[in-house]
Amino acid sequence: MSERPPIEPRSPRAALEPQQVPPPKRSDSARNPFVIAGNAIITILLVLMLGAGGLYIYGKQMLSAKGPLTADKVVNIPPRAGMTDIGDILLREGVITADRWSFIGGVLALNARTSLKSGEFLFKKDASLSDVIGTIVEGKVVQHAFTIPEGLTSEQIVQRLQDNDIFSGSLREVPREGTLLPDTYKFPRGTQREQVIQRMQQAQKRLLAEVWEHRNPDLPLRSPDQLVTLASIVEKETGRADERSRVASVFVNRLRQRIKLQSDPTIIYGLVGGKGTLGRPIKRSEIQQPTPYNTYIIEGLPPGPIANPGRASLEATANPARTKDLYFVADGTGGHTFTENYNEHQKAVAKLRSIERQKNDAAEPDDVPPPVAIPPAAPEAAKPAAPAKRAPKAAHHGKQSAAPKAGSRANDAWAGVTSSTAHKPAAHAKPAPAGSATANAAPAAH
Repeated sequence: MSERPPIEPRSPRAALEPQQVPPPKRSDSARNPFVIAGNAIITILLVLMLGAGGLYIYGKQMLSAKGPLTADKVVNIPPRAGMTDIGDILLREGVITADRWSFIGGVLALNARTSLKSGEFLFKKDASLSDVIGTIVEGKVVQHAFTIPEGLTSEQIVQRLQDNDIFSGSLREVPREGTLLPDTYKFPRGTQREQVIQRMQQAQKRLLAEVWEHRNPDLPLRSPDQLVTLASIVEKETGRADERSRVASVFVNRLRQRIKLQSDPTIIYGLVGGKGTLGRPIKRSEIQQPTPYNTYIIEGLPPGPIANPGRASLEATANPARTKDLYFVADGTGGHTFTENYNEHQKAVAKLRSIERQKNDAAEPDDVPPPVAIPPAAPEAAKPAAPAKRAPKAAHHGKQSAAPKAGSRANDAWAGVTSSTAHKPAAHAKPAPAGSATANAAPAAH
């Protein structure tokens, strides 16, 4: 038999206390290093998740918080600027708060690092960091309006391009006259000037094809180029929308009857070319000065356009008013008086001279003595086969007056008579007051 341990005597109080239970033994698996490592990983993951959640909430608030801009602002981001550079620019311009690191963090959070673009951007008032980054990523660059008035020459348009600092690069050559469409275009800052010219040329080609397709089939013009040439003369003759189709009808009627066009703007273009303006009235001697463009000398149309006509003039020339008008002259109020025969035209001229005398507009002295008066010849302008020296000259053309051939009686009647304008003003501008045009005279189209 086994021996029992001796019973030790205890006090009644000690006997009532429970005996102390020994601690359980730790299992071998709990002491396994893999278990310990797993517990540590789980703990770390929980901490990271809690931290990430906190950062997400903070980042979301930072991205969507109202920005510091108190008004819309345009900021230029140069090409090849990196995240840090862009952050510095935005901070310097007051588009973002804090520091560049908040911008970098926002870009990384939105995964937009490779999508940032350069250019001139408009940031709205109170734009959040998310809005700012979105504007740059989407490439919403500012578009600058560039307006080309109707009736400018290609040389004048090129000069305007060169003077505008929105554009960059240089132009290899001046575009051919009449190939640029006057209009208002929008370009971002830094656009190459060659691209601007190309866009204007493409717009002109599209419009010309459309207008030519819908032209009057009876038009005495053989090609779209001739349409542009005549439209450029109409453009320079009047700045009034309500007169374009009627001015065009005068020239079309003259072409049909083989009467010289006698348009003052063609005199000016023959003298100064693409410069566009003389800066003074036309002299009587210049009316008979031979140039390839002077329609007081040449028959029919000049060899090419004298300016870049706009849509309205192209459409008016393609579908002129149906009239029998062969003459028009300034009416002294900014418009023109249209007539079908030379006698009516002379009356309109006399009325204009009376108005000019009342306004005390002194005509510029001529550079040649007045011709000797000869008996008046019967008006034969309407006869296509009539010799040029006997037929009355084309009417006083809208914006720059026409003049008769030297030696005709009409020179005396027309000396000092001026048309409504010497040169066409900027697009949509009204013609200048009577008396500012030419110092020459003529009984033909105006």
